Amino acid sequence: MKLAMAAFTARGAALGRQLAAALTAEGEACSLAVPARLAPELDLPAMDSLADWTAREFARADGLIFVGACGIAVRAIAPHVKDKLTDPAVAAVDEAGRWVVPLLSGHVGGANDLARRIADLTGGQAAVSTATDVNGLFAVDQWAARQGFAIEDRTAAKAISAALLAGETVGFASEFPVDGALPKGVTAGEANIGFSVSAKTEALPFGTGLRLVPRVLRLGIGCRRGTTEEAIAAAVDTALAEHGLSAKAVAGVGTIDLKKDETGLLAFCEHRGWKLNCYSAEELLRAEGEFTPSDFVKGVTGVDNVCERSAVMGGGQLVIRKRAAGGVTVAAALLPLRLTFD
Repeated sequence: MKLAMAAFTARGAALGRQLAAALTAEGEACSLAVPARLAPELDLPAMDSLADWTAREFARADGLIFVGACGIAVRAIAPHVKDKLTDPAVAAVDEAGRWVVPLLSGHVGGANDLARRIADLTGGQAAVSTATDVNGLFAVDQWAARQGFAIEDRTAAKAISAALLAGETVGFASEFPVDGALPKGVTAGEANIGFSVSAKTEALPFGTGLRLVPRVLRLGIGCRRGTTEEAIAAAVDTALAEHGLSAKAVAGVGTIDLKKDETGLLAFCEHRGWKLNCYSAEELLRAEGEFTPSDFVKGVTGVDNVCERSAVMGGGQLVIRKRAAGGVTVAAALLPLRLTFD
């Protein structure tokens, strides 16, 4: 998680240093900035202005932490607030560390969890006010965010929370195994409203349903030299549609290292936000499984199949075998996943 912190007094900066060091030790990337008037004395990076700092960090950070009054934070972020599914987490902590208030994107952005972590570090109290948390109920959007799942329908997510708050039973379905018990109020039986964890695009088994899409597909792609981004996109989208799989489930793309500078493939992955992993022929030959061989491909690349072998390099089982169209070959592997609500 990329975190950006601002403090406004020497005392606040002292707490900010402690928090930044602790959060960095926990694996986060955490920066701290102070007003220009304090920067030389405290030997910390200076903000040109709070407005400019907020605009920049709101766009690129996963979370913003204000060490100071909530009002400062609220006024600073107000021009930038857009959408609960995309806004970063925002939390404010007083400079004594007594109270930590999640101000924005408590569930999906993780501000509630961030506030709790900060409170644990300061010995203070997280002032969480979201209804499901206050009532000790399951929050489907927060759980999905923690798992890294895509939330397809925010209206359905809100309806599920409302149903649980009203004491109604919410249904649950999954194509993946579950370890442990389901949350209070959630049943694997029939229900009028519910949520499903699935990489598929088929209809949900609920009148009002929410699909949570785990990133469990690894694509393997091969292509002729000079293939356009548009041709690659068409081949991938068609392959996924033919097999009833969601593009939101894609976790990454693999190919042979001969394609590491393929302009169309690089542009396609960049625009989709999918990481491209390139493998040598020797690495692909070590992939385990049965693959669709091609003497032509072997003669050009040194390996009998690029797309299927690339797809399974991250683990998983092939769910789309080699599909060729327009100079592009596509395959996909489904990664293993087990769910837990602990």
